[in-house]
Amino acid sequence: MSRKILAALAAGATVVALTALSPATSPAFAGAPRHTPTSTERTVVVYRVPTHGGQDAQKLITSGFDLIERRQGDDLFVMGDPSTAAELRRLGFSPTAVETMKKPLPHKVPARHGAGSVNDTYYGGYHTVDAHYAHLDQVAAQHPDMATVVTYGKSWLRQQGRGGHDLKAICVTKKKQGDCALDPNSTKPRFFLMSQIHAREITTGEVSWRWIDALTDEYGKDPAITALMDSTEMWVVPITNPDGVDIVAQGGDNPILQRKNADDSRGTNCSWTGQIGVDLNRNAGTHWGGAGTSTQPCSEIYLGPRADSEPENASLEGLFKQLYPAVRTGTGDSDPAPDTAKGLMISLHSDASMVLLPWEADRRIHTGNDAALRALAGRLGSLTGYQSGQAGEILYDASGGSDDWTYDKLGVASLTIEIGDSDGRGCSGFTPAFSCQDSYFWPKLKPALLYAAQQATAPYRTTDGGDTPSAHR
Repeated sequence: MSRKILAALAAGATVVALTALSPATSPAFAGAPRHTPTSTERTVVVYRVPTHGGQDAQKLITSGFDLIERRQGDDLFVMGDPSTAAELRRLGFSPTAVETMKKPLPHKVPARHGAGSVNDTYYGGYHTVDAHYAHLDQVAAQHPDMATVVTYGKSWLRQQGRGGHDLKAICVTKKKQGDCALDPNSTKPRFFLMSQIHAREITTGEVSWRWIDALTDEYGKDPAITALMDSTEMWVVPITNPDGVDIVAQGGDNPILQRKNADDSRGTNCSWTGQIGVDLNRNAGTHWGGAGTSTQPCSEIYLGPRADSEPENASLEGLFKQLYPAVRTGTGDSDPAPDTAKGLMISLHSDASMVLLPWEADRRIHTGNDAALRALAGRLGSLTGYQSGQAGEILYDASGGSDDWTYDKLGVASLTIEIGDSDGRGCSGFTPAFSCQDSYFWPKLKPALLYAAQQATAPYRTTDGGDTPSAHR
């Protein structure tokens, strides 16, 4: 049995909140009704936990603790309440409290009312789902020769007739005949960027927003972007988990750090915190149910009742199949995609300051394109100042992720970039000050995304040598 704990992460003095699990008896799993939290329950603590390799990470996960996407050396970080320290010590760990804060009061999933505006923001400037979608429509209207918006599915709440959203992507390129068609046999190579599959990782959506604007606004002005737009299709899903992002934005200046989607079909009784849902980045049908997942519906890493059970995942995978041919014909973990394969996909997360490559499910197994993917990840690591490697090597194993799926099923070169504050700029955490977006994150990520998109022509032929392209200097 596990107990539901709401946890939080702060950037400097910024107070934020999210939910975690701690290994103690829980009304959430016992079926007890919701209750008003006590002052102790409203205290959130972030603990630094020394570990000794991947087995300790898995021990923390299977015991119900919420590991955040952060690691320093062999030390991991756990979110909980004041009682979590005793539970960690009971398992043989030696935690040190590094942050203490308050979490928000109970909340409800917000209802949507009509169309949004690009000016709809929360927490100092972060854009709501409606703002992101209005932005896509605005870009397509202002640049009809460069942008096409595609609706590729419906969110869980929308499927249930309970509000929610359509699922939207945008294709950005200097259009020629046949461009942006839902056809895997495209003339141009395709670079795919997705963000906020974990709703609380709000920096990622802002990076996607700025990437779209850079491609359209700087065409004809910046030689590197002009060449890229002439030769390559850029596809962007700025909000992969819109129902979850609605919950985050509902907190306003104190964002609700909802990680998962809004699927409450396994019950809503996850204590007073309301952290229902499925972790979409544990739900994909590649190595589903492996390390780094939980079968407890209230866990932050709940994998869902079956692989690809969630419409957000199933629809996204349907879009991938329409954009990329399945060139990895083997089914074994070590079967490679051909080195002639085109296309590259990046999933943005935060805030570990890392570039991760498949297989993220298990550090002990390697893809058939391991050398090429490591070279590509290493190059992006050099551009950002981030570590690179498989998740289990530098963070912890995580099964059922989207980048493992696109590589596995289609042979697409796929990576995760964990956006973080690797330079001590006061921009760490899931909800850094909005000013960090333009002053720090975007200048760091723009060169990396430009370089990655330039590799979509032949990603498996990327080498780790050579000079950085002039556009990145």
